Amino acid sequence: MFKKFISCTFAVLLCVVALAQGTKRDRYVVIVSFDGFRHDYIDNNRTPNFDKMAKNGVSAVMMPSYPASTFPNHYAMATGLVPDHNGLVNNSFWEPEHKVRYSMGSPIKSNSYFYLGEPIWNTAQRQGVIAGVTYWVSSEFVIGGGQPRYYLPYADNELLSFENRVKRTAELLSLPEDERPRLVMLYFSEPDHTGHNYGPHHRNTAKEVRRMDKILGQLRNTLAKLPIADNIDLIVVSDHGMTDISPEKCVSADKYLRKEWMERCIYGTPTSIFSKNEASRDSILAALRGVEHLHVWKKEEVPAELNYGTSERLGDIIVAPELGWRFSDRPGNKMGGHGYFPSDSDMQTVFRAEGPDFKKGFVNPKFRNVSIYVLACHLLGIEPAPNDGDLQEVLPMLLEK
Repeated sequence: MFKKFISCTFAVLLCVVALAQGTKRDRYVVIVSFDGFRHDYIDNNRTPNFDKMAKNGVSAVMMPSYPASTFPNHYAMATGLVPDHNGLVNNSFWEPEHKVRYSMGSPIKSNSYFYLGEPIWNTAQRQGVIAGVTYWVSSEFVIGGGQPRYYLPYADNELLSFENRVKRTAELLSLPEDERPRLVMLYFSEPDHTGHNYGPHHRNTAKEVRRMDKILGQLRNTLAKLPIADNIDLIVVSDHGMTDISPEKCVSADKYLRKEWMERCIYGTPTSIFSKNEASRDSILAALRGVEHLHVWKKEEVPAELNYGTSERLGDIIVAPELGWRFSDRPGNKMGGHGYFPSDSDMQTVFRAEGPDFKKGFVNPKFRNVSIYVLACHLLGIEPAPNDGDLQEVLPMLLEK
C-alpha cells in the first residue's frame, strides 16, 4: 500500500511538473526598446499604435536608473541591476583594474569584464529557455560564459533597417519549436538620435516619434499574424528621456579645475573625477562647491536615492549638472541631452505592454526600470539572478492566475 501511495504521489508530481513546463513552453516574451522615447512624446504627437497598446494592455511612466543614459540603462533593464552595480556606470568611464577607458564607440567594449551581473538572455538560457536578441546593448558579447543563441553584432555600416528588424523578429518566432526563442529583444536607435540633434520639441523629433509609432504598428501587425500570436507578451520600453540643452548652458570645467589636481577626469552627465590625492580632492571640492547649476559630491556622499557611488569605476568626486545644463571642457553643439536625475520628468520614459498576461486599459503606477528584468523572468517562468528590481512594482499590471 505504501509503495502504491508513493507511486501515485510521484505520478501526480510528474503531471504537475509537465503542466508547469507546458505553460512555460507556451509563453513568449518580446521586449522592444525605442531609444530616448520620452514618456510624454505620446501626448504631443499622433501615436495610434502606442495608444492601441494602452487601450489593449498596460501603460505607465517608467523611471530610468541613474545616470539616465543609453548603455547604463539598457544593461540595467537586461540585468535588473542599477548602473552602480551592473558595471556600466556611464556611457563612458574609467576601469581602474584594467586601466582602460570604456566608451560606446570603442572596440574595447567587447571585453566581458566590463559587464557585471547576469543579463536576462543568460538567465533564460541557463534554464533551458532560448533567447534571440537584435542589437540590445551587450547582447553580442560573451558575458559570464554565455550569450543569446541568436544575436547580431552592432556594426554601423551593416545594421538592419528598422523594418528588417521587425522581419527578423517574425523569422525568429517562426522557427521550429525546438529552435524557437521564447525571449526576443530588439532595439531601435530612434528617436534618441534625432532628439540629440534637434531637441525634444523640434518638428524633426516629432516626425521621428511618429515614424517609431509606425514601426511599432508593423511589429504588432506582424506578431498578430503568427500562429503563436495568442501566447506573446509584448513589452515596449525606453532607456531614458530627453531634455533641451544648448552650448550656452554649459559650465566650463577649465574655469574651475586645474590639471595638476586630477589623475583623470571622465566628462559626461555626470562627470567622474579621480583626484590625485586627498589635498587635491579638497581643492576640487572647494573650487566647484557653490558653482551655479552644479551638484558636487564626494563619491561616498552621493544621495542614496540615486543608487550611485559604490563602484570602483567612479572617481572620488561626482559632478552632476542641473537638468538642461552640462559640465564640460567643451560646450558641444547638441540640442538635446540626457543623463540627469531619474526624478526629472524629462528623463522618464514610455512603457507599454499587452498580451495574455496583462490587464487591459490599465495604468500602472510609476516604477523603476530595473523591475523589467524580474517582470520578464516572471512571465517566462524562470528564476531570476540576484537583482535590484522588485516584482511588486509590476505585479499590479498582470492578470491574476
